[in-house]
Amino acid sequence: MKRSTSKSKECTYNAEDGYVRMFLRGRPVTMHAPDQQRDSFSLDQKVALPEKKLKLQWVYGYRGRDCRCNLYLLPTGEIVYFNASVVVLYNTEEQQQRHYLGHNDDVKCLTVHPDMVTIATGQVAGNSKDGKLLAPHVRIWDSVSLNTLHVIGMGAFDRAVSCVSFSKSNGGSFLCAVDDANDHILSVWNWQKEKQLAEVKCSNDSVLAAVFHPMDTNLIVTCGKSHINFWTMEGNALTKRQGLFEKHEKPKYVLCVAFAENGDAITGDSSGNLYIWAKGGNRISQVVSGAHEGGIFSVCVLKDGTMVSGGGKDRKVALWDHNYRKQAEMEVGEPLGPVRALAEGKPGELFVGTTKNAIIRAAFPDTLTPIVQGHTDELWGLDVHPSMDQFVTCSQDKQVHLWDTCTHQPLWSKTMEDPGRSAGFHPGGAVLAVGTMTGRWLVLDTDTRDLVSMHTDGSEIISNVKYSPDGNFLAVASHDNFIYIYAVSESGKKYSRVGKCTGHSSFVTHLDWSADSQYFVTNSGDYEILFWEASSGKHVTNMDTVRNLEWATSTCTLSFSVFGIWPDGADGTDINAVCRSHDGSLLASADDFGKVQLFSFPCSQPRAPSHEYGGHSSHVTNVAFLHDDSHLISTGGKDTSILQWVVA
Repeated sequence: MKRSTSKSKECTYNAEDGYVRMFLRGRPVTMHAPDQQRDSFSLDQKVALPEKKLKLQWVYGYRGRDCRCNLYLLPTGEIVYFNASVVVLYNTEEQQQRHYLGHNDDVKCLTVHPDMVTIATGQVAGNSKDGKLLAPHVRIWDSVSLNTLHVIGMGAFDRAVSCVSFSKSNGGSFLCAVDDANDHILSVWNWQKEKQLAEVKCSNDSVLAAVFHPMDTNLIVTCGKSHINFWTMEGNALTKRQGLFEKHEKPKYVLCVAFAENGDAITGDSSGNLYIWAKGGNRISQVVSGAHEGGIFSVCVLKDGTMVSGGGKDRKVALWDHNYRKQAEMEVGEPLGPVRALAEGKPGELFVGTTKNAIIRAAFPDTLTPIVQGHTDELWGLDVHPSMDQFVTCSQDKQVHLWDTCTHQPLWSKTMEDPGRSAGFHPGGAVLAVGTMTGRWLVLDTDTRDLVSMHTDGSEIISNVKYSPDGNFLAVASHDNFIYIYAVSESGKKYSRVGKCTGHSSFVTHLDWSADSQYFVTNSGDYEILFWEASSGKHVTNMDTVRNLEWATSTCTLSFSVFGIWPDGADGTDINAVCRSHDGSLLASADDFGKVQLFSFPCSQPRAPSHEYGGHSSHVTNVAFLHDDSHLISTGGKDTSILQWVVA
């Protein structure tokens, strides 16, 4: 038997029968070469890097759901905030974004230096590809050049840097940071010398803010679960005075702190009260009780000395005069969510970040314009419009968004009854199918977002909904190991089930149609590759029937034309998605390490070379090229973000 074995310990090629065998976690995966490649194929051929590269153009969404104090306006007219591991500088007038890409995992906090140019951002502990821990740290960088100036705290922080703040009164030469570990260590640094000056155990309970007093370099205020502490730094020691609530109600959480012009500290708490703490003291000098219904997540003192506060439960933004009398208020709509962060914009203008990961441009009395929107829960569902600059996403937050890639805004959003998992456009573009986590799937009109059709197949996750290229079939792939086949008529308006494909011994993960719409191929959770006849749902076992088929898409992570994406020693869950460009020259993959990779297509050599791009954190769940291959869209799972890349 003629057999050539490559140097890779995980791949062999059987020339006689024309297949590559690769092992994933000890399981053999057999992939058949098309006849035209059988004789000439060798595992040792060199593959070139793709000539084209990706450049991050747009980040959709904002991390408001579990982070605070993370929205500021810079003198450049840009607002600065973060999502996933990217810090975004967004010029809302010119509709342009710039991106700081120095972090390698989730950014959790952000602060701007008094010079209004230097920025510090802190990140979580991450995991690299080889299982090594990526240390949490703070990066200090220039918001004009985007150059990293200093990296501090490598090895000093344990879990995640949750709060960071520059000193105000000594030219901003100190930086304080809080580690989100059990002891919530508060540390102070001379950031230009990258030297730690002092550290102290802050609190057993969560710490939500740590801020230098604007008039006193040696005073830091921290607050969080049932406490506010005033720390004085002398040499390398930090001494604490606890805030005394005395006869006033002690809140469950002190949620935020800001400073009035005269140096008084102002806190907002979980009971909806504003407490004023007289400058330099640890006692309450004034109370505005019931300022909001429910928690006050943000307080922002404006340049003219007045103040705005933002409510959680009541979703209200309130304006207060110098004597803490309410002047005006407006309410953020329920779909955009509770107020998380407030920043002063141009005169008369505010920016409001919300816990539903939106940013709103606001002005009293009642102007509220969303400028950033995103998903708020695990995100997997993605597909691109067959002919327009649009794409659809659906997430476990039950939201379906149809996005315009030029304006970067949703053309529409729809709330479903079930968490979303997968999406697919009909080739005519007039309807799209959405698969959910519960076995239900629906068809929506892409113009009106009206419900066209609804069906339930099984009770498990619908991992894939994909129309045949001619639009006459819809394949619905489920975690119950089956694929359900529907005949489609009236341009996607009518559906009747014609088959159920049985044969997988694990959940179905990926699916591709043949270009002639006669067959499709599926991958499963135990790395099987099975072929099916569309009209009958029959399992095709004769390889000669399918090995020379032309495939309309390449989204299966296991196939002869893509197996080069797998790294040595890969676990079969390391790569979540793959997508071929429409012109057939590029292949993009989404992996579990926060990376999008770009390969040349076909990708049939072990460990093919690729360009690698960061921006997401932990698992990237999906990738898709726009209809004209001008852009690539990628989605993050836990980070809920959508990144839009220019392909050039």
